[in-house]
Amino acid sequence: MSGENIAIVHNGIIENHEPLRELLKSRGYVFTSQTDTEVIAHLVDWELAQGGSLLEAFQRTVKQLHGAYGTVVMDRRDPERLIAARSGSPLVIGLGIGENFLASDQLALLNVTRRFLFLEEGDVAEITRRAVNIIDIDGQPVERQVHESSAEHDAADKGQYRHYMQKEIFEQPSALINTLEGRIDADSIVVESIGHGATDILKQVEHIQIVACGTSYNAGMVARYWFEGIAGVSCDVEIASEFRYRNFVTRPNSLLITLSQSGETADTLAALRLAKERGFMAAMTICNVAGSSLVRESDLAFMTRAGTEIGVASTKAFTTQLASLLMLVTAVGKQKGTVDKAKEKSIVKALHRLPVVMDQALAFDREIEALAEDFADKHHALFLGRGEFYPIAMEASLKLKEISYIHAEAYAAGELKHGPLA
Repeated sequence: MSGENIAIVHNGIIENHEPLRELLKSRGYVFTSQTDTEVIAHLVDWELAQGGSLLEAFQRTVKQLHGAYGTVVMDRRDPERLIAARSGSPLVIGLGIGENFLASDQLALLNVTRRFLFLEEGDVAEITRRAVNIIDIDGQPVERQVHESSAEHDAADKGQYRHYMQKEIFEQPSALINTLEGRIDADSIVVESIGHGATDILKQVEHIQIVACGTSYNAGMVARYWFEGIAGVSCDVEIASEFRYRNFVTRPNSLLITLSQSGETADTLAALRLAKERGFMAAMTICNVAGSSLVRESDLAFMTRAGTEIGVASTKAFTTQLASLLMLVTAVGKQKGTVDKAKEKSIVKALHRLPVVMDQALAFDREIEALAEDFADKHHALFLGRGEFYPIAMEASLKLKEISYIHAEAYAAGELKHGPLA
């Protein structure tokens, strides 16, 4: 809040909040918190006092903000109007009949509407019950495409499971079936299913650059072994936050692949935009959310179709990303002539069996629960892997840390003697 009238909701980080705070203090504003959100509220209040509408005041405000944010402001004197701005953090507008809604994720609105507008980078929107007006980063009125969601309104229901992560673990076989559907036939990969123009793009690829964060980064690390070992194409994998903050060299005919469950991961999205400026041949995303920023801004979008994932510790997104990456690797190998019919048939056969094998593994849940009791009192864990199983060890370590707060590390098996044993 600022005073009695200006209220702000904000998701993100304002990087220049400290100099703005000092400026506002010099103007007489008294801060009641240490949050960067309060800076936005006072800035809007100041700009509104200089004249113009709340929309104009908010437009002047966001021009002074540096960072990533999704934010919305309301003036108590005009409660029928919301002004929202998007920079880095996602914002979605739900369209109703005589009512409109605002959220950071469409999942929050599925019980009230199926029709959505996704704000683009730099957009400012004025929202009332009956109208939505959007102004782009250049200050021009613009219309954004209306998307109809096919997600189930009860996707957030835990059903018989104790928590979302458990539910999503057991959804992995069905999620994989959805990922594979229409992309493989009896013994081959359907290259055209990767996207319009994919065949021509994949033929030209001489290098792969994968950019991702967290679990998606670990999936990319597995794919590096596949791209080089199966498809015979060089591949680099980098954490998005590192990639975007270093001066990298773009290789000729290099395909950028971004991996993200949500399609809104801020560092990955920023890396994509930077890469497009730096001369990559094409950009492809492997993503779970249609209509997300990564999907809209990439040349090719390969949807994992994992369904809604609510659990913070990602599970089915990881396995569907791996299946998607293996299909892509095989498709690249086909186009480059490094994957013959026999190899392709072997890979496709394994993919067909994967949901069944996963069901068999999940049937051991009681035995696994009993085994876990032997480790519940441990304070440290060390995961080892060699080759493509090293990033699997990294993912296992990440999962243990995320869900138990037990300290865990992952090591390439050959490095054990240079690290923990030393």
